[in-house]
Amino acid sequence: MVLKGKSVFGGIAIGTLRIYEKKDHIIKRRRVTDVLEEETRFLAAKEEAKRQLAELYEKALKEVGETGAAIFEIHQMMLDDPDYLEAVCSMIKTQEVNAEFAAASTGDNFSQMFAAMEDAYMRERAADVKDISNRVISILQGGGAGAMEAEEPFILLADDLAPSETVQMDKSKVLSFVTRGGSTNSHTAILARTMNIPALIGVDIPEELGQEVVVGIVDGYQGILYIHPDEETLARYQRLKEAEEQKRRLLKELKGKETVTLDGRKINLYANIGGVSDVAEALANDAGGIGLFRSEFLYLESEDYPTEETQFAAYKTVAEAMAGKKVIIRTLDIGADKQVDYFHLEKEENPAMGYRAIRICLDRKELFKTQLRAIYRASYYGSISVMFPMIISVEEIRQIKEVIEEVKAELLRDGIPYQEVEIGIMIETPAAVMISDLLAEEVDFFSIGTNDLTQYTLAIDRQNANLDRFYDAHHEAVLRMLQMVVDNGHKGGCWVGICGELGADTALTETFLRMGFDEISVSPSMVLKVREKIRSINCNSSAISSPVGESCLHE
Repeated sequence: MVLKGKSVFGGIAIGTLRIYEKKDHIIKRRRVTDVLEEETRFLAAKEEAKRQLAELYEKALKEVGETGAAIFEIHQMMLDDPDYLEAVCSMIKTQEVNAEFAAASTGDNFSQMFAAMEDAYMRERAADVKDISNRVISILQGGGAGAMEAEEPFILLADDLAPSETVQMDKSKVLSFVTRGGSTNSHTAILARTMNIPALIGVDIPEELGQEVVVGIVDGYQGILYIHPDEETLARYQRLKEAEEQKRRLLKELKGKETVTLDGRKINLYANIGGVSDVAEALANDAGGIGLFRSEFLYLESEDYPTEETQFAAYKTVAEAMAGKKVIIRTLDIGADKQVDYFHLEKEENPAMGYRAIRICLDRKELFKTQLRAIYRASYYGSISVMFPMIISVEEIRQIKEVIEEVKAELLRDGIPYQEVEIGIMIETPAAVMISDLLAEEVDFFSIGTNDLTQYTLAIDRQNANLDRFYDAHHEAVLRMLQMVVDNGHKGGCWVGICGELGADTALTETFLRMGFDEISVSPSMVLKVREKIRSINCNSSAISSPVGESCLHE
């Protein structure tokens, strides 16, 4: 049997199929006489759920870094949401029902409300509400944290998987996972990519499989699940898997090697990180520097505005750990799909195109200055550059420079040492592309954020799973824009890099080099794979032409 799905992460897995069946919580409505005691039971279960989530956060932090672990902090915050707590407690009091029933009913109600929302990001939160409610119910019923255990490695099949279930997997046992539901932008999909587990979503798994011992193959490259493969297919995929493992061993041998093309052109290959703990993975994968430090995670992980000292400590730690290698810090990129309660941002109909990133910073200058002071102070301890997101005009850059001069004057007055910092901008709007010749005269470098640039160019919400089939990161319009930015950047004296997810697409690596990109920044786990590709390319050869025309290599 051959089933098609959508790939979340590539790779090949061969092993026994195991169906994961969530424990059905049989919830009976009971009338209670002591509502105060029942409310106390619920609140105690809520606190235990938070404790379990804190443990999951620490586990995820070690395995997948701050970016992947952030969902468990979000879940803890959701458990403390006043509306959720008030709804459960009110139901216990007014209807005199047991805590399990109140938690289940409220979880269902909130989940349905999220699922009905137009915003794709908010729809994804429906699964999160169900996850935290099920955790509370399990605790109320005397259940544990629910880790998955098995003696032999297996391919996991499920309707869907909550982020907590994914992280609790013993990665040495789970070869792959395949689900009926999910989307390519769900938290679980992101975690799967970070954990390097081959995974498929949207597969119509047959109900009749049951607990029968069945061998299966997951082809994460083509999005195929084989059930009961014939001997020929099994042998073919075993050969492919052996070749894949051999390639993985070869990649390890690339550590310490230069990122240089066959014709001698050196490329700066950096890593994207979400926080201090991700630096270890960047170093382990031999990244040449940090091409994108997403500083907003310092804000997402805090209950209040992080102080100058908190930010300074984080930036200084990363700069020192990278030991003189370049560290590019992107300033605060809050807004759109990254909301922080204490910012008190108004709800927007179209947040991706709303009040976010540099627009907030230029509007709230003291907030901006606090971050810039921390960055400039940390510059004394390493090679730090700074870049600003969502730029659409030359005037914005000039306003930024005015704030920078104020910060430098304050540091000088206070006797605090700093070094000169390279200034760059994110090119992620069509407006920035079209005036990149003017912007190049104002800054030292460009870094292209292909995720947002593709979204805005194609008018497609990248958080909307219903639009996945229309989303084409290889679109001719996007590639032409990249070429325009490189050409204008170089003419204006800027070096040009790419830090969006497209940078890790090795099908386009040669295209990027022929376009003239000076730097590519990818997730730490992709550094060696991209290095291998770069080292196989001869930019002087005309064997393969760029999708946007003839060889456009810039010397």
